[in-house]
Amino acid sequence: MKDMSIADVILGIKITRISDGIVLSQSHYVDKILEKFSGSDTSVSSTPVDLSLHFTKNNNESVSQLEYSRTPGFLKHSTSEATKSVLRKLLPCRLRFLIWACYISLGCYQTQPNNQSKLCKKHIAMALSFVVPLSLHTSTLPYPSSSPQLVSIHGRSLRTVQCIVVSEPCNQKLVRRSANYQPPIWDYGYVQSLNSQYVADVYAKRAARLKEEVTVMLKKVVDMDPLDGLELVDDLQRLGVFYHFKEEIENVLESIYNYSDDKWSKEDLYATAIKFRLLRQHGYNVPQEIFNNFQDEKGNFMACLCDDTKGLLCLYEASYLSIEGESILDEARNFTTKNLKENLKKDIDQNLAMLVSHALELPLHWRMIRLEARWFIDVYGRRSNMNSILLELAKLDFNMVQATHQEDVKQMSRWWRSTGFGENLSFARDRLMENFLWTVGVIFEPQFGYCRRMSTKINSLITTIDDVYDVYGTLEELELFTNAVERWDVSAIEQLPDYMKICFLTLFNSINEMAYDVLKGQGLNIISYLKKAAKWYYNRYTPTLKEYMSNAWISISAPVILVHAYFFVTKPITKQALEGLERYHNIIRWSSLILRLSDDLGTSSDELKRGDVPKSIQCYMHETDASEKDAREHIKYLIGETWKKMNEGGVSDSPFTQTFIGIAMNLARMAQCMYQYGDGHASQGRDTIDRVLSLLIKPIPLM
Repeated sequence: MKDMSIADVILGIKITRISDGIVLSQSHYVDKILEKFSGSDTSVSSTPVDLSLHFTKNNNESVSQLEYSRTPGFLKHSTSEATKSVLRKLLPCRLRFLIWACYISLGCYQTQPNNQSKLCKKHIAMALSFVVPLSLHTSTLPYPSSSPQLVSIHGRSLRTVQCIVVSEPCNQKLVRRSANYQPPIWDYGYVQSLNSQYVADVYAKRAARLKEEVTVMLKKVVDMDPLDGLELVDDLQRLGVFYHFKEEIENVLESIYNYSDDKWSKEDLYATAIKFRLLRQHGYNVPQEIFNNFQDEKGNFMACLCDDTKGLLCLYEASYLSIEGESILDEARNFTTKNLKENLKKDIDQNLAMLVSHALELPLHWRMIRLEARWFIDVYGRRSNMNSILLELAKLDFNMVQATHQEDVKQMSRWWRSTGFGENLSFARDRLMENFLWTVGVIFEPQFGYCRRMSTKINSLITTIDDVYDVYGTLEELELFTNAVERWDVSAIEQLPDYMKICFLTLFNSINEMAYDVLKGQGLNIISYLKKAAKWYYNRYTPTLKEYMSNAWISISAPVILVHAYFFVTKPITKQALEGLERYHNIIRWSSLILRLSDDLGTSSDELKRGDVPKSIQCYMHETDASEKDAREHIKYLIGETWKKMNEGGVSDSPFTQTFIGIAMNLARMAQCMYQYGDGHASQGRDTIDRVLSLLIKPIPLM
């Protein structure tokens, strides 16, 4: 073999020999890259390195990618608020490698996972001071010059990190990410063509007569069998016409709550369970011990109940009204779930089997009210004991409310077109119909049209600008946009690119318009609250970044949605409620968390493919080595536990009206509906299409 002398470069790796060993680097390759892109004449600046830093020995433990994704929390004290907000959004994609390079080169990253908390914030601040603020092309490349610089740390020779600032901008075209969102299937012309015959006076008059007859029924049932009264109230709720009879329903429930003789329900599981569920739902204090009569001496539910499918179903639904610490209701849920699944295998009534399958998929208490009404109207029509007056009213009212919703969405379609988002922001999700569907799930009653329309604007702005942050915007652009929102000054748009000018002006005008409406209607200037909500969102405001869950319920933007909704439906606005909004009252916190976790179940797989940060599922998998299936089950368990907290928040003392509490609970229900079968918001799948058609497009035949 021929002696080729001492190796200098192997496979692009440059070898430098020193007295106590060798140093490997890619400076040879870097020099070629700099020369190729005309960067060899750029200026050089050394990045400071703490020479007192000692490396620790790696015990052959691999480091999961998840460890890297947690680094945004360590930026909290390293940069300005505006920069932090941008970094939190960009770290999962193009900037993450840049920061990792800083960590590794500076010796900031301990290679043992358990020492992750020992990351040196001072070093990150040093790195960012050189990397982040530069508006031109910036890189963390070792050895941009021909004369290598070495420093000694714990007896090892290391190169200093150097930041390369190109004197002239690169001539290369900026490559932006794309989520490949499909165009909307509900185009402007189609939405504007929607019309309904049920706006005619003849239908309003017929509905008024039917409501009078139902009112008479409710007044009579107070003096009759309590169970008849509960079943009538339950049917009115599930048929979606309860909102016409709130006072009469309260009178029925008050009468039953104060009824002295409870023999009618004491030994009847079905009667006891429906009584418990309806009274709890309406804020009455009913203890879980009401079910003690159906347990044996060991505290287990009696085996003789297993064949009572109707009673089991009602107990199953009642168990979802539980609060924390109610072990009897936890046992009731497990007992009924197991036996209802077994009973489905038996020869039971077909209509009852349909109700059982529906409930096991998602309990009644967690379902979107409007979609449940549409489903139950068909089921109720097949019942042998159905009341024809209730059925006719339910169908007619559904169609009349649908006509109101159509006018709402047509108005919002015109607004959306006027923004120019759909035409000018092709990278973003154009999902007006889906954004409006959220508002129908949150508050469907016809008298709250203003809330639906304004909430649709909020949802659309959040969706679009979220895509600006997640998909399209560059670091510099996002810093400028965040600063513009911070200043809340229309003159700030001069520095923004054209697509961001559209975003900011629409946001600015929409928020100010909403504040003006409240000022005109109630004489209260709420612009500071709405601006604060906007800044929470665009800064990704968080009280802490220690763990995913402490941030997740805010980053989903639910508090922003709920803060705005409060002002849309509340009159008068109270000081106590405003304080509750500012400190994130529990009803807001729990509703937001359910939205976050439901979103994770439906979207995390697709978002990870686009380079987003790990979500709750992946965090749990990493921490416990659980399978994805088990992790998903755990997240579902967390949703159930959060519902218990929200159930308690809905009945305890609150500064908010029942209307707003209902909105918060309905937001959680709508989240579970939208993400039940995947990403129903962005993907435009068959399930979302069918829901739009049934709720907003197609009326129910009256005959």
